[in-house]
Amino acid sequence: MKRLHKYMLKSYLGPFFMTFLIALFILLMQFLWKYVDDLVGKGLGLEVILRLMFYASATFVPLALPLAVLLSSLMTFGNLGEHYELVSIKSSGISLQKAMQPLIILAVIISISAFLFSNYVFPVANLKFGSLLYDVRQKKLAFNLNEGVFDNELNGYVLRAGRKAKDNKTIYDVMIYDHTNRMGDTKVTVAKKGLMELSPNQRHLVISLFDGYNYIEVVNQRGYRRNHPFEEIKFKKQILSFDLSQLDLNHTNEALFKNNYSMLNVKQLDHAIDSLSMFVKERKIAFQNNSLRSFNLNKTTRKLILGRKKIPQKNKAKIIPVLYPFLKNFETNMDAQNQILGYAQQRARSAKDNLLFHVNRIIKPKEQLIIRHEIVWNQKFKLSLACLIFFFIGAPLGAIIRKGGLGLPVVISVIFFVIYHVISVTGEKAARTGEMSVVFGVWLSTIVILPLGLFLTYKATSDSPLLDTESWQKYIEKHEGLKKIVDALRNVKIPFLKKK
Repeated sequence: MKRLHKYMLKSYLGPFFMTFLIALFILLMQFLWKYVDDLVGKGLGLEVILRLMFYASATFVPLALPLAVLLSSLMTFGNLGEHYELVSIKSSGISLQKAMQPLIILAVIISISAFLFSNYVFPVANLKFGSLLYDVRQKKLAFNLNEGVFDNELNGYVLRAGRKAKDNKTIYDVMIYDHTNRMGDTKVTVAKKGLMELSPNQRHLVISLFDGYNYIEVVNQRGYRRNHPFEEIKFKKQILSFDLSQLDLNHTNEALFKNNYSMLNVKQLDHAIDSLSMFVKERKIAFQNNSLRSFNLNKTTRKLILGRKKIPQKNKAKIIPVLYPFLKNFETNMDAQNQILGYAQQRARSAKDNLLFHVNRIIKPKEQLIIRHEIVWNQKFKLSLACLIFFFIGAPLGAIIRKGGLGLPVVISVIFFVIYHVISVTGEKAARTGEMSVVFGVWLSTIVILPLGLFLTYKATSDSPLLDTESWQKYIEKHEGLKKIVDALRNVKIPFLKKK
C-alpha cells in the first residue's frame, strides 16, 4: 500500500507544479501586456522589473492555484485511466477511495496552505506590488530628445533639437526655454550646434552649446510691461547642466496603502469591519438626535401635529389636513397661515436635503466600504475550499474520461474554471452593489460547483460509465424515441458543408 501511495503522490506532484507554473506564467504575461505602456521607455532597472514581476506573481496565486489543482488532478487520473493502471489497482482489491487517500490528504494540505498564504502572504505581497506599481506608473519617461519635438520631461525646461547626428549626441538647431522662474517664455536659448553628455556619476545631463544667443525679457524693472526691456547675449560656447534625479523612481511610503481592505488579514479585517460598523451606527444616532433637536420634534409636538407616532401608508394623505387645526393656535389671517405653511415646507425640504446628503456622502460610502471588507474576508476562506472542491472535480473526472496529457484535460479544465470564475466575478459584483448578500454573492460559485464535485466523485467511485460512448449507444438503442432523434440528426445535411 505504501508503494502505491508513493506512486500516486509522485504521479500527482509533477503535473501539479508544472500546471501551477504555467498558469502563473500566463497570468504574468497578461499583466505585462496590460501595463506595458507604463513600463516601457522609463529607464527602469532590471532589479525594479524583477521585483515588480515577483510581487505580481504572488498576487496571482489565488487564481493560478485552483486551476493548477483542477488540471493536475485531471491529468493524473486521466493518465492512470488511459494506461489501465486504475483497472489494475481495482482488480487487486483496492478501491478508488483508498488509492486517492494520499492525494486527498495532499489536497487538504494545499487548501490549508492556500488559506495561510491568502491570510499572511497575499496582503504583504499586494501591498508591495501596489506601492511599487504606483511608483512605476508615476515615474516620468527616461529623457530621450527626439528631432523636432519639444520635450518637457526636465522640470522647468523645454528642449527642442531640429536635427540629431548618428552618434545620438550631437544636435543641431537647438532651442531651450527656461521656465524655472515661472514667468513664462522670458528666457530662451538658441544655438546652431550642441553636444549632449552624461556626467561621470550619471546624475546630470550636460549640454555644450556652440554659436548661440540668450534672449531674456527683463521683468524685474518698473514699467516693464510698457517698455518691454530685452537683453540679447551672444556666446561661442555655453555649458548647461540639468539634474536628472527628478527622473528617478521615487518610493512612496507604504503606510499610505496598508489600510486598504485588500492588504489586510482576517484579524485586521474583523477589526476594520467592527470599527466601520460602530462609526455608521454612531453617525445614524447622532444625526437622528440632531434632527430632533433642530426641528424641536419631541414626542409631544409630534402627537400634536400628526395625532399619532406613525402614519400608515394609506393615511399619509391625511397629514396635511391634520395641520390646519394646529394652525388655529396662530393668527387667523390666511396670509399668516400660508406663511407658516411655506416656512414649514422650506424647513421640510431643508431636512430632506440634509438627510440625503448625510446618507449619500457619509453613510452609504462607509456601508460600501464595509461590504468590500466583508467580501475580502470571505474570499480568503473561499480560495481554500475552492482548491479542495476542484480536486474532487478533477480526480473523478479524469478517472471517468481516461485521457491524460495536455489535450482534452486542458480543454475541460479551462471550461470548468472559466464557468467558476465568471460566476464568482458576477456574484462579487452583485454583492458590491447590494443586489445580493455578501455571503451568498461570494460563495455563489462554490455553491454551484460543490454539487458537481460530489456527483462526479460518486460516479467515479461507483464505476459509472458516465462518458462511455458504448453505454450511451446501448441506452439510446433501448429507447425508440431517442433512436429516431439521433437518426434524424445524422441525416441532416448542412448546405454550406456539402462537397463541391
